Amino acid sequence: MCYFYAILALFLTMFGGSLMAHTETEQKVVILLGPPGSGKGTQAVRLTEDLGIPHISTGDLFRDNIRRGTELGMRAKGYIDAGKLGPDELVTDMLFDRLAQPDAAKGYLLDGYPRTLSQAETFDKYLNDLVKPIVINLKVSDEEVIKRIGGRLTCSKCGHVHNRHFSPPQAQGICDRCGGELIQRPDDKAEVVQERLKVYYEQTAPLIDYYSKKGVLHHVNGEGSQEEILSNLRSLTK
Repeated sequence: MCYFYAILALFLTMFGGSLMAHTETEQKVVILLGPPGSGKGTQAVRLTEDLGIPHISTGDLFRDNIRRGTELGMRAKGYIDAGKLGPDELVTDMLFDRLAQPDAAKGYLLDGYPRTLSQAETFDKYLNDLVKPIVINLKVSDEEVIKRIGGRLTCSKCGHVHNRHFSPPQAQGICDRCGGELIQRPDDKAEVVQERLKVYYEQTAPLIDYYSKKGVLHHVNGEGSQEEILSNLRSLTK
C-alpha cells in the first residue's frame, strides 16, 4: 500500500498545483505533540468539536482495524500479539487509509502521529507542500507527568479513576463512586512511566526541533487549567 501513496505523492508533485491549489486554504491539519500524560487526547476531543474536524489517534486506528478484522488490522494484531510495536510502514498505511475518508477532506487533528522523525518525513511527502500543518507542543514537566500517570488509582469494580495527588478518594483505597477497591494498574507504576518518558525523549522529542526549523511549531503550557489550555489551543487553530 505504501507504493500506492508513493505514486500518489509523485502525481501530486507533477500535477497537484493545478488540481488541488484550493487545498492549502481549505484544509486544516493540526498535529499535537507532548509527552505521555500531557493531556493531548483530552484536549484533542474538545478542540476538534470546535473545529468540526475528526480527531485521529493512531491507538484508535489500531483498535478499530483489529476490531473490524481488516487486512491492516490482522497485520497489526500479529505485532501486538508478539509484544512488538508496529513498524512505521504499517502505522502510516493505517493513517493514510483513514485520511482518505470523506470526513477528513476539510482537515483533521493528529494525536500520536508522527511519533518519529521517519514518520514526520513521510507525512511531509504526503502533504506535498499543499497544506501547512499547525504543530502544537503541550509542555509538561517530567514531575507533572509522573504525578498524573503514576498517581492514578483505578477502581477494580467500576473503572472510575482517582488520582492520589489531584483527586484522592475520601477513604483510602476505596472508590468514591461505587465503594470498590482502588488499584494501581501495572502500566501506571512509576518505573513504567519513567520508561515511557525515556522512549518519548529518544523517539518523539526530536520532532520539536524538526518542526521548529520548519517554522510551524507553537508551544502551549500544558500545566494550566483545562479551560486555559483549550483557550490557547483555540487561538492557534482558529
